[in-house]
Amino acid sequence: MRYHVGDLEHEKLLDLYTGMLKPRMIEEKMLILLRQGKISKWFSGIGQEAISVGVAKALKESEYILPMHRNLGVFTARNIPLNRLFAQWQGKQSGFTQGRDRSFHFGTQEYKIVGMISHLGPQLGVADGIALADMLRRKKRVTAVFTGEGATSEGDFHEALNVASVWNLPVLFCIENNGYGLSTPTNEQYNCEHLADRAKGYGIESRIIDGNNILEVYAKVDELCKAIRRRPRPVLLEFKTFRMRGHEEASGTKYVPDKLMKEWGKKDPISNYESFLLEEGVLTEENVEAIKQDITEEINTNLQMAFDEPEVLLNETKELSEVYQDFNYQNVEPESNESENTRFVDAISQGLEQSMYRHNELIIMGQDVADYGGVFKITEGFVPKFGKSRVRNTPICESAIVSTAMGLSINGMKSVVEMQFADFVSSGFNPIVNYLAKVHYRWNEKADVVIRMPCGGGVGAGPFHSQTNEAWFTKTPGLKVVYPASPYDAKGLLATAINDPNPVLFFEHKGLYRSIKGDVPKDYYTLPFGKAKLLKEGNAITVVTYGAGVHWALEILEKHPEIDVDLVDLRTLQPLDTETIFNSVKKTGKLIVLQEDTLFGGIASDISALVMENCFEFLDAPVKRVGSLETPVPFAKPLETNYLPKNRFESALIELYQY
Repeated sequence: MRYHVGDLEHEKLLDLYTGMLKPRMIEEKMLILLRQGKISKWFSGIGQEAISVGVAKALKESEYILPMHRNLGVFTARNIPLNRLFAQWQGKQSGFTQGRDRSFHFGTQEYKIVGMISHLGPQLGVADGIALADMLRRKKRVTAVFTGEGATSEGDFHEALNVASVWNLPVLFCIENNGYGLSTPTNEQYNCEHLADRAKGYGIESRIIDGNNILEVYAKVDELCKAIRRRPRPVLLEFKTFRMRGHEEASGTKYVPDKLMKEWGKKDPISNYESFLLEEGVLTEENVEAIKQDITEEINTNLQMAFDEPEVLLNETKELSEVYQDFNYQNVEPESNESENTRFVDAISQGLEQSMYRHNELIIMGQDVADYGGVFKITEGFVPKFGKSRVRNTPICESAIVSTAMGLSINGMKSVVEMQFADFVSSGFNPIVNYLAKVHYRWNEKADVVIRMPCGGGVGAGPFHSQTNEAWFTKTPGLKVVYPASPYDAKGLLATAINDPNPVLFFEHKGLYRSIKGDVPKDYYTLPFGKAKLLKEGNAITVVTYGAGVHWALEILEKHPEIDVDLVDLRTLQPLDTETIFNSVKKTGKLIVLQEDTLFGGIASDISALVMENCFEFLDAPVKRVGSLETPVPFAKPLETNYLPKNRFESALIELYQY
């Protein structure tokens, strides 16, 4: 292996050596503990230390790194206390996830590290978001994100590269090409000679680097970082290396030919570099022994600290309370009494615009949201007021944009993402339910993201533009779900959603956009989450609904003045105002829940179960649930009318009244 020292001083040469040696020695100790059953799992980076250490040493401490599970050298290069790393791997309280996650599935703002999730791909888009925030603030910084060659087959990889290219984001995409994705060799993963060649398709630069040569890694990455800080742009780096142990230790390496293993064993980044430093007189054998002794003592001391720490004690109240970031809701009343009769769509536009003025770093992202104003024209006229840097058209890549929003949040900026139609959220489902929803519970990081969801049927839009899919998200701890039915509620709840540091799915029934009007204050105001609205008061039946269901219920009830009901508009589904529901049921003794979603597995089922569990003795009849037909949403009007639950609600209401 050839080393080119360049103008590096002896101090830096030694720093790179100890930087690689420490993670290697920690790993060797962890492999012993794994065999002893003192840690549960290990993903080895032996043989790949030069990449982690070289990249981390080239970046400034203020610059974010997003590593994978073979990048222990990133964590040690950033000088994370070893006792906390060891506690993390043992599931102890002082670990970064307090026992809630394992391995390197964590982040730390203190050390500017954002760890991986098992779904791999989303972190590439998160890096885009972090870099976007730096670029918008004109901070000359680089963000480095790691991935393996296997994960380059995921759609998130391609989406993230495309976004970074289109927006010219200062991201280093670091591929550790180590030969195998678990047991699958590279020739079964991709059909090009070099993964770096993929950069051409996105119009970005690329480099191929010997990932086992620490001086080549450090020098080339350092040079690139300096260039990117001067002229922001993405660069794709392919580090050629090899995985000397199994995907994780239980996997073994029987699928690797012995000859290949021996060839790469000769290219070990530490032993070769050590020999070079000894030959150059930078190191002596005595130095090597002294360095190893110091590292051994550091490992043993910190390991004992982790062993001495007691097991995590269960505190169920704490577990439940830390799913969400604390949100101190501030009730804001309109400054004047001036209101106007406003369409639903305009109320949302007003709320969004006023929030843009209130939060000067709030970013709007979505397909066609800039000059075109979005397909429903909610952001029409926003670009002249806020500029294209804050009202951003995105490529058609929902997953990467949700991940980008997560990155913006990590770097301290709010964002609103518009799904062109709520149906399309399925293409961004993974980062919502696996990243945004879990990030605070796992390592105390907020996901300050609102995802606007134009939804609902009744407009002849067919199976792919008509779903109301709120139940996908009410099921997921860590998400908040808002579903207003009136212009007044839509504007006030949207303002609150943007203020809330937690991820919010904000459902807007597009059938209400231009068909429903109401008095809405002209000024900015907020409304609280988790507070249902009692629209009608009566003693015969409790009707619980939300969204378009509110208007269907009002229409049906006008036809039946003899049916005296409490009509409850939920407004938010997570958090859910169970108190209002229970109090009403205890008064009326009968409950019917109306939802537009298909019946099975929807919010109505949970409300029914909650009432049965908490109000059973007050019920005078079985709880009724009414929802749409168990089919996709059809296109033709007769079919769609039959699909929707409005007419079935009338029959069920009369039946319950007569029970």
